[in-house]
Amino acid sequence: MNRTVKVAISLPSDLLDRVDRVRRRRGESRSRYFREAAVAYLAAEGEPRAEEYRRGYEREPETSEEVEAAMATAVPLLSSDPWA
Repeated sequence: MNRTVKVAISLPSDLLDRVDRVRRRRGESRSRYFREAAVAYLAAEGEPRAEEYRRGYEREPETSEEVEAAMATAVPLLSSDPWA
């Protein structure tokens, strides 16, 4: 597991007041609130990248030769795993 480190951030006092009201209502610490906020923000940032990736495949789909090559490699490799 990753080690936990302390950080210091600066916030406008009215924003911190709002955060504190919400996190108290939820019964969360500030650390947990900001950790979850960061995770949610990073997850949201990943969505546009996933969409960009999908559109790239729509613009340039795999050829049948590429699919056959991937299958020829993947099937023997995956079939040797105990969970297969």
